[in-house]
Amino acid sequence: MEPARAKLQRAIESTQFKAPSCPIYQNVSTKAELEVETIKKNLIAQLTAPVKWTQSVQHMVADGASLFVECGPGKVLQGLIKKIHPEAEVASL
Repeated sequence: MEPARAKLQRAIESTQFKAPSCPIYQNVSTKAELEVETIKKNLIAQLTAPVKWTQSVQHMVADGASLFVECGPGKVLQGLIKKIHPEAEVASL
């Protein structure tokens, strides 16, 4: 993935981002983020960084999340969330 990183970085840096209306959780930092420049930096970093799914879900729960909606054909993430936080409500679209 490292060769794709430079191309992704150029694309992200040339894209205008607006401040999010809700916190963004990224696998690199695992914590809620609202700062556009940090979000862009994390998008580039997470292409080659390890996925910190457990920590991301734990931070979301600690910040008050109780419903997790998986978008897509499967239910893999729902199962992972229930293992991390059995009390979580999960759904799919």
